[in-house]
Amino acid sequence: MRIWSIANQKGGVGKTTSVVTLGGLLAEQGKRVLLVDLDPHGSLTSYFKHDPDSLERSLYHLFFEQRHKDKAFIQSVLKPTSHQHIHVLPATTSLATLERQVSGQDGMGLVLARSLAQLWDEYDHVLLDTPPILGVLLVNALAACQRLVIPTQTEHLAMKGLERMIHTLKMVMRSQNRSLPYTIVPTLFDRRTLASVTTLREMRKEYRESLWEESIPVDTRLRDASHEGVFPHQLEADSRGVRAYRHLLRDLERQEDAA
Repeated sequence: MRIWSIANQKGGVGKTTSVVTLGGLLAEQGKRVLLVDLDPHGSLTSYFKHDPDSLERSLYHLFFEQRHKDKAFIQSVLKPTSHQHIHVLPATTSLATLERQVSGQDGMGLVLARSLAQLWDEYDHVLLDTPPILGVLLVNALAACQRLVIPTQTEHLAMKGLERMIHTLKMVMRSQNRSLPYTIVPTLFDRRTLASVTTLREMRKEYRESLWEESIPVDTRLRDASHEGVFPHQLEADSRGVRAYRHLLRDLERQEDAA
């Protein structure tokens, strides 16, 4: 099972869109995919028409149930999506209180990794949609994953979020005494705007070794898919955004195969 975290310490950069689109394209290849919503806002959960305010069970409960190590309990939390081979581990708004409730408790940074270990033979890929702040949820994501994907909007202010994300990654990896490969993905690129063009140029100058060589363009069809609650490739398999994500997935898989 391959586990990828999609993370950035800035909101609105395309994390959830990246999780959903990459997950859909993996399932298109015949892969069994689990999407995990670690954000208290529950955007990934809401994408598939599940209400984060009314779910009886969610990721939140794995932190307080000793049964988070029990396969049957974890499977009971999962929710369906518009693709039969893709499930979502949903979030509820109660995740916003998690930091305060688990503060000082041992082992809270490994709850997700231990839970996913119970599903190791059930899924080929797991994609983690993370919150934009450093805390126990982001630490869980980084501890559980084997690769980090950092979507970064091609806009000047997003560069600060990218800088914070890389600093956080290095700090957490030092504490866990391991390394984690990462790929920076330029998103929401609009070649018609000076802001997008200059920011992409700055990314290529500052982060050349870790930067994906292409970019994800602005594409209203990605937003349309979200409105319909379907995977973007199900709505329009050859839209500009889907084509770009196909290229990204190809390159990420090549990196994995070469590792």
